[in-house]
Amino acid sequence: MRTRVAVVLAFVALLGGCSRPEPQPAPASSAASQPPPVHPTPSPSPVERLPGFVVLTDLDPRIHTDIRYATAHNFVGRPITGYREPLCLLTRQAAEALRRVQDAALAGGHSLKVYDCYRPQPAVDDFVAWAKRPGEQQTKAEFYPDVAKNRLFADGYIGAPTAHSRGSTMDLTLVDEPPARQPSYRVGQPLVACTAPRGQRFADNSIDMGTGFDCFDSRAHTADARITGTPRANRRLLQRLMTDAGFVNYDREWWHYSLRDEPYPDTFFAAPVARSSVG
Repeated sequence: MRTRVAVVLAFVALLGGCSRPEPQPAPASSAASQPPPVHPTPSPSPVERLPGFVVLTDLDPRIHTDIRYATAHNFVGRPITGYREPLCLLTRQAAEALRRVQDAALAGGHSLKVYDCYRPQPAVDDFVAWAKRPGEQQTKAEFYPDVAKNRLFADGYIGAPTAHSRGSTMDLTLVDEPPARQPSYRVGQPLVACTAPRGQRFADNSIDMGTGFDCFDSRAHTADARITGTPRANRRLLQRLMTDAGFVNYDREWWHYSLRDEPYPDTFFAAPVARSSVG
């Protein structure tokens, strides 16, 4: 009898072991459940340094910088992957062309101020990952007050890949020279829509361009008909200065320009924004 019970218990244990699910590898995230990028994501260059790149302010220290993605004051709300230092890195050709723009701007009493320049592919990947997390919207009130987060790719406000990763594209504005003091951004401070009048939105020391930087709204389109008077004239001034030096504007962002004859039209770099990356 004791032997028969032992056999039955062993058989039950065997069944329990067979019915337990086998450990499975974590499933890969389904592409169908994720908003697709505007273009296929490229394979970044494996080069850890950026050949022929310079630190813009080494070439022209007269140009002001406000590298937003190295700070918490951007549409994500934290420093972005790959921005190790608040530097503007550009191909030498783009930087030298910007120096010519600076000469022309200073002749009219203005100076350039750059918000972003070379953007490493890991930073773009960070943007894409952020866009897939609908709960992270702590900066919506300032940067995309009237646009649903899940529309940012489809409406062209975030792109993957981006020309910034090729090193000859920059986001910039004009400031008076000498520029007014710009208050520091404080995490947690009340946010005001980037489309609000200049005296109400974040006190950027840019001349009035009609919206703030990285404003995901159709009013940031360079030729938007609702932007009139001084802001419209200021956008046209920036566009003329940049066009004369060989840059082309992205018409959905008044601040975005690319060098027409860029040296790396098909290469997307991954090296971080850091002085050590400059070759």
